[in-house]
Amino acid sequence: MKDFVAIDFETANGCRSSVCSVGSVIVRNGEIVDRFYSLVQPEPNYYSFYNVAVHGITAEDTDDAEVFPYVWQRLEPLIQGLPLVAHNRPFDESCLKACFRTYGMTYPDYDFYCTLQASRRVLKGKLPNFQLHTVSEYFGYDLTNHHHALADAEACAVIAMNIIE
Repeated sequence: MKDFVAIDFETANGCRSSVCSVGSVIVRNGEIVDRFYSLVQPEPNYYSFYNVAVHGITAEDTDDAEVFPYVWQRLEPLIQGLPLVAHNRPFDESCLKACFRTYGMTYPDYDFYCTLQASRRVLKGKLPNFQLHTVSEYFGYDLTNHHHALADAEACAVIAMNIIE
């Protein structure tokens, strides 16, 4: 796959609509050509201890952030017509769909691919696990800022450029 958008969401709590940050990496002709990152005011707007422990984003960080429809309005032109890729697609796709539902937006039925599933298939027996940092390291990407949505999206992009056909 030469043209796609790697995307990653972080959530504030257990609700999939509680996206508090989004990162995306746009790949065209097999090259990273653009990046997008934004904090998002989550809905519902509360933070669980576990989620904060994972990504470090707090309510104070997103108090002045835009709500999802305004963030998506800025991101959508960058991804128009491109398939989406995520590491653990079911999570990220469900976050995206939950946000669209929460805000009454029409979901455009994006083509969505999964680097987790692809890496399990392509790299079977070569890695101790298929976590994002393990697989991206195998392809030479040092994911030092794991659970930052943009860093995770970039790691996903590197994996996709190497294994998704």
